[in-house]
Amino acid sequence: MNTSEVAKLLGVSASTIQRWVKQLELPMERNERGHYHFNQEDIDLLKNIQAQIQNGTLLQEIAPVQEKKPRKGILKTAPESNAELERLYTIVNELEAKVNSKADSVASYQLLQHRREIEDLQCQVIELTKQAEFLQSQLNEIKNAVMPSRALVFEQGKGNRKKKNLVSSLFGFLG
Repeated sequence: MNTSEVAKLLGVSASTIQRWVKQLELPMERNERGHYHFNQEDIDLLKNIQAQIQNGTLLQEIAPVQEKKPRKGILKTAPESNAELERLYTIVNELEAKVNSKADSVASYQLLQHRREIEDLQCQVIELTKQAEFLQSQLNEIKNAVMPSRALVFEQGKGNRKKKNLVSSLFGFLG
């Protein structure tokens, strides 16, 4: 029977049954989900506890009638448990070492990749600098080639104006 079925049978709540089991440290079996499972002996024990409480005995004063029986799923004895823990500890340490080793190799690979990328970028910067210098030199050559022809044109333009001014000043009184 489960806790709620026993509670109905005794006329108490399920939490009361659970409280009796915990406070009196009764050796009740549990199923795979951790729920209490009561057999007929357990139910008789709980009926006895209920009768004592109804007669005015405090829960703390009640001593379980039957001897504790071992529960299912009890921990192994200390030596076996320690050996198992040591084995698990060793496995965990080995896994940590493998993870650290893998992380180191991944970090090293990434550093090498970044170094290659930086070297490629440096080569590109050098190439772009050369191209910029080449284009600047071509621009300077073009400016130098254009400047003298403009200067000559500009001087010729002033000369023509002077001639026009001279001619118009000579013939300006006529017109």
